[in-house]
Amino acid sequence: MNESDKRYGLLTETSDVSETLTPELQRHLPPATALNWLRAGWRDLIAQPGPSLAYGLAVFLVSVLVVSGLFSYGWGQILFPALAGFLVVGPVLAVGLYQKSHAIQTDVPVSLNDMLAVRARSGIGQIFFVGVLLCLVMLLWVRAAVLIYALFFGYLPFPGFDHMTAVLLTTGTGWGMLFTGTIVGGLFAAFSFATGAFSIPMLLNERTDAVTAMSRSMAFVWNNVPVMMAWGAVVLGLSAIALLTGLLGLIVVFPLLGHATWHAYKAICRPDLLKSDASSSAAPVGGSAELAR
Repeated sequence: MNESDKRYGLLTETSDVSETLTPELQRHLPPATALNWLRAGWRDLIAQPGPSLAYGLAVFLVSVLVVSGLFSYGWGQILFPALAGFLVVGPVLAVGLYQKSHAIQTDVPVSLNDMLAVRARSGIGQIFFVGVLLCLVMLLWVRAAVLIYALFFGYLPFPGFDHMTAVLLTTGTGWGMLFTGTIVGGLFAAFSFATGAFSIPMLLNERTDAVTAMSRSMAFVWNNVPVMMAWGAVVLGLSAIALLTGLLGLIVVFPLLGHATWHAYKAICRPDLLKSDASSSAAPVGGSAELAR
């Protein structure tokens, strides 16, 4: 490597993964920490449960309306991509829940009106920008699902879920579509999860812009992969439970995940907030145990 390469940070040899990591962003939290965030979210949920459950009920009703609209217009074939896309825009919809968790942290009373009229330090326009971008990703995801179906089945009409399940699991074409859809969907999911994991709480609590918040969110996720993979599994598992209950579980699951996400943000992006929490409660804690709360 010559001097000009060093000056501009260029690599002339293949680098390993460790060279893409930033020690300052690593928290070295065990995967089980994700369950601690979930427990902290539950505490926020049952503290003044009315506003949180009302928030979850509103998300449930909107979801039912969207699903009913898909079947009414004959778009049932994109139901599962649309439900998966819901996870993409979920962080934006949960902004009021972050507001409640932040208010609980600062001992400020909060009502449903306060959760709906969010006051973000970065400005509501920055949150709106992230929301629009995530919605575009969701629409692109749904469009990709339609194209994958057309790639394997051509112009054949959607045969309905009963027949489609048999086709997917008993034919080579079906398995090919499942494999391709899983790879493409996984790429969309990884990008969406990384950009949306912390960007909205960051915009709510800090003065920054949307692009910086999304890039920092991706950096924090990349530097804390084990615990973030565990958190992603928790989100996916609870979302599956909500789906199996006919979306009725969203009334509890959505606010629970929203509140827990705020605690994930504190542990990964703002451990100084945990320190301030500990000092205000005058409880002696250690460094690593403090981050795991």
